[in-house]
Amino acid sequence: MFLFTAAASAGHLRFEALHLHPEIFSWGRFALRWYSLAYIAGIVAGWFYLLRLLKEPGAPMARRHADDLVFYATLGIILGGRIGYILFYGAGMWEHPLEMLKLWDGGMSFHGGVIGTSLGLMLFARRQGLDWLRVHDYVACCVPFGLFFGRLANFVNGELWGRPSDVPWAIVFPGTVALGQIDPARHPSQLYEAGLEGLVLFALLWWAFWRTNARYQPGRLVGLFLFGYGIARFAVEFFREPDEQLRAFAAATHLHMGQWLCVPMIAGGAYLIATAPGRRRRVESIAGTASVA
Repeated sequence: MFLFTAAASAGHLRFEALHLHPEIFSWGRFALRWYSLAYIAGIVAGWFYLLRLLKEPGAPMARRHADDLVFYATLGIILGGRIGYILFYGAGMWEHPLEMLKLWDGGMSFHGGVIGTSLGLMLFARRQGLDWLRVHDYVACCVPFGLFFGRLANFVNGELWGRPSDVPWAIVFPGTVALGQIDPARHPSQLYEAGLEGLVLFALLWWAFWRTNARYQPGRLVGLFLFGYGIARFAVEFFREPDEQLRAFAAATHLHMGQWLCVPMIAGGAYLIATAPGRRRRVESIAGTASVA
């Protein structure tokens, strides 16, 4: 094991050589972190892109709705992401309840954020008298922005690294093994996820929205998002080290917690895609131009 670890770190790029730091700057007790900026950038970029989508014929809501929607979505992301992390990954927090409130220390679950955001959008749509499934379709096209920036922030933080590897692009992250042992080179799985969950998934949804009639079939776009993300995350987890507190779970079930959580996403996405043609109907314009048959 020692020889493999030493061999897997020799000649590879060390993370320290990139001169990255989780904090952009600090002033007294205040510190602006890249992780926080990633959330802000994802929400702002997604909001601007949503406004562009709403200019097209048959949009399910107007500009005034989009401004209110950001509040519901942001609240869902924060509450759902944190609660999901506590339930799926942070069982030890129940012994120290105050740790649950320390959002600045990290600990957010994407799957929890999806559930929280979905519930927020459903509440928003109900209050505004909108078609909740079509609202989900449009919002799904904007989520890859947040995924891309979030995974880049994970890389800058030097967290959620991959399994030991000897591939040429492997990186030696410090502190990934017990004190006194040699840190092995590892897959930069954060970048794999940024590419697949961010760039590739955005390209897929862009093509479906702009080059097909998917937006006139309620559920198809959000189905593509769920299916595409689930497949991408499931695949990358094979290159990623399981969370330390869940290594026993991964060894016992032969899959990571993230992979198990992706199974219902993949199934639900496939169902929405398959049944979307049957939901097609005349779309009355709320924003954009005329109705679309």
